[in-house]
Amino acid sequence: MQVDRPGVLQKPLSVPDKLLMGPGPSNCPPRVLHAMSLPVLGHLHQETCSIMDEVKAGIQYVFQTKNSLTLAISTSGHGGMEAALSNLIEPGDGVLVAVNGIWGQRAADMARRYGGNVNTIEKPAGENFCLNAVERGLTQYRPAIFFVTQGESSTGVTAQHHQEFINELDKMYNCLLVVDTVASLGGVPVYTDQWEIDVIYTGSQKVLGAPPGLAPISFSPRAEAKIASRKTPVAVFYWDMMLLGTYWACFGTPRIYHHTIPVSLLYGLREGLAIVVEEGINKCIARHQACARRLYDGLEKLGLSLYVEKKEARLPTVTTIKVPKGLDWRLVQEYSMKKYRLEISGGLGPTVGKVMRVGLMGYNATMEKVDFTLKVLGEALEYARSPQHAKL
Repeated sequence: MQVDRPGVLQKPLSVPDKLLMGPGPSNCPPRVLHAMSLPVLGHLHQETCSIMDEVKAGIQYVFQTKNSLTLAISTSGHGGMEAALSNLIEPGDGVLVAVNGIWGQRAADMARRYGGNVNTIEKPAGENFCLNAVERGLTQYRPAIFFVTQGESSTGVTAQHHQEFINELDKMYNCLLVVDTVASLGGVPVYTDQWEIDVIYTGSQKVLGAPPGLAPISFSPRAEAKIASRKTPVAVFYWDMMLLGTYWACFGTPRIYHHTIPVSLLYGLREGLAIVVEEGINKCIARHQACARRLYDGLEKLGLSLYVEKKEARLPTVTTIKVPKGLDWRLVQEYSMKKYRLEISGGLGPTVGKVMRVGLMGYNATMEKVDFTLKVLGEALEYARSPQHAKL
């Protein structure tokens, strides 16, 4: 043999316990962790199929939809974006993307890769879209597909307070609406059927409190019809919703193998959804918003400023904090992690070096954890401003 047995794999696995107060993933509730320790089953065993049905019902509840084509893709939330766009876009289709952060930028990139004729409407990071800007974009470009991020985690902005009106505009211009709720679901209202959203997706690792690796997604009858009438096959076999929908029994036909679903992650998502169902989605949203208000008040007392100036545009699940002038935010992150094993993140995409980000999601959205994070942040700021920080 030319490769020796690696010594690192002859030691016990060691994983520290950290408090994940960044933009995701969030900590899993003990109930979710226990569920994932249950025996592995086959991907088409009757019990696995029953759990898939339960997960589908939970996804329909949190999305507030009766769409038949509703399931969880074996991928991260990022893969939900890929699946949404690759299924809807055929070469030459007009696509309009609302860009006010990294996720709009990536959606536009993906749409071009699938052959879309892509245009964008743009706002600076930290701002959301007024309805006039949306209507101007729809009027000018007349797209077949319009993409918007409801919770832009790179900037801490939400489109929630305009969402219903955006959807109405979308129907006026007869285009399919795709909404990214990876960072917003469970923290702001989402009414898929009432708002006539055509494709909506999220990630398992945020408010739902499960590990990364599954992306709940739902397609309206209009979107399903668009996929069924494609002139070209979906570019990626793995994302093809006509195949995945058959595996998830969305079409009233017998299940057909598509891929081996990660059953342990499925158990975790099932329990995460069950926890939301037991609390109630409206109470879940109210809890996240109450925790966000407490965080905002605490940050103000620490002398910090929020990056998103308009209150109604702030995303409750991900708060962006302006980095004070002359402060090295990495020292804040270093102190929090080394002393308390608490994650506070820096910026992403257009906010790199400009903000620190605190996430309040699922199991971590409690008043106690908000208060603890504020305590640690206060200490970390003092440390970062002190010439003694090298002694940590």
